Amino acid sequence: MPLNAGALRDWVFDERHQTYTDRDTMLYALSVGFGADPVDERELPFVYERELRAVPSMAATLCHLGAWIGDPRTGATRAKVVHGEQRMAFHAPLPPAGQLVSRARVAGVEDKGADKGALVHTERVISDARTGQELVTIVQTSFCRADGGFDGSFGRFAPHALPDRVPDRSDEVATRADAALLYRLNVDRNPLHADPEVARRAGFQRPILHGLCTYGIAARVLLARWLDYDPARLASLDVRFSSAVLPGETLRIESWRDGDVLSFQAFVAGREKKVLDNGRALLRG
Repeated sequence: MPLNAGALRDWVFDERHQTYTDRDTMLYALSVGFGADPVDERELPFVYERELRAVPSMAATLCHLGAWIGDPRTGATRAKVVHGEQRMAFHAPLPPAGQLVSRARVAGVEDKGADKGALVHTERVISDARTGQELVTIVQTSFCRADGGFDGSFGRFAPHALPDRVPDRSDEVATRADAALLYRLNVDRNPLHADPEVARRAGFQRPILHGLCTYGIAARVLLARWLDYDPARLASLDVRFSSAVLPGETLRIESWRDGDVLSFQAFVAGREKKVLDNGRALLRG
């Protein structure tokens, strides 16, 4: 049924508070592939408590809003909602442990047409609970495939256009066969990522990888190939999810650099299926 744009515009979220530890930070890094070579000293600071660094994309797992879009007042058909896009702007490095508070709002609702669905853009700003320092602004876009055909659209976010030339880099990275089982320990325990029967009912041959895990893997590759593993140099990271990845598949991440902007996309090597599109990272320094 059509979304209730008026209700979404006025939606009120409670503040979210979360305390996380160095264990959470190391688990996240391991779940997106850091430490695959345990003697790689460039990646060790992300998975070892001595001089620990947080992967910037870890913020996607913090102060999570849960499955609020399934509330009947939204008008969304929960079974037809998928994660469409992710945008993150990093205002300061994420500490390796800390206490956080987040404030959220619905930043936009876009009607694509009665037979084309709709987009809901949800913004949350995560701050250090003790100092008030804003750390990251996240805009998560939900694609409500069955809920277009309404009045009252507001707040549009345009996708980034990729360069029309051969990529400057192409990097292949293997995912673990148990990647979804590991990543779900961060926050998202949707059985689609763990239970073969649930995956089959959803039309997949087996449990699929979280889109945000693929996003984190892309962040790792960009940090390694373009930023010398310095998370403070990553100012933002945006992407559109275009297809599912099966744990154990190999990703090919293609990237371009134009000044302080990195563009990127990702394919599953072998089946040549695009899984990340319209990727954009803004660099500092």
